[in-house]
Amino acid sequence: MPTDDLPETFHVTTDEQLRAVSNLTRHRIMAVLRFEPATITQIAERVGLAKGSSSYHVRLLERAGLVKVVRTRKVRGVTERYYAMAARSIVLPDPGEGGPDVLMRHAVADLEAAPPDGERHVRMAHLRLTEAQFAELGARLQALADEYRELSDPSLPDASLVFALFRQRASRPKGTPSDLRRSEAADRVRTAVDRADGVLAR
Repeated sequence: MPTDDLPETFHVTTDEQLRAVSNLTRHRIMAVLRFEPATITQIAERVGLAKGSSSYHVRLLERAGLVKVVRTRKVRGVTERYYAMAARSIVLPDPGEGGPDVLMRHAVADLEAAPPDGERHVRMAHLRLTEAQFAELGARLQALADEYRELSDPSLPDASLVFALFRQRASRPKGTPSDLRRSEAADRVRTAVDRADGVLAR
């Protein structure tokens, strides 16, 4: 289980913190540290990194405040540092309209890297729910994730649970032919403006 005295959540608020969690390797390092502290060498072995690369990524996470040293010990005259997460869970900012969802990108990358012959459960369902049903389902999914997180045993193999409950963008009704022509003309104007803005923004 995670260290008992850790804060419940850590909110990512700065660009430095967002850059730190956006990297897939650092995401996997944090996954290693969620259940128990580990040294640079242990992290390197579990993630499949060279020790120097492990040290580099951990330093960036520590600088961003996402991990911290929780204990040290002397081994043949060398001080080993044990790192742990700064909180039990990391809360990312809303990516905003059209922005990349870092959490889901990492989840897909982890799924694709999972052993092809390993057991997995992947499903997508399209639903039509009232606001109350939507909120209830979200709360039940969160409670289920929290329940099994508490049951997690560091001695057992890793497993990942990812869920995303969201409202899809509403589709616009089709208009009359004249409406479509006006819309197409407006789109051409917007495209020209967007291209000009793009040139200016570079």
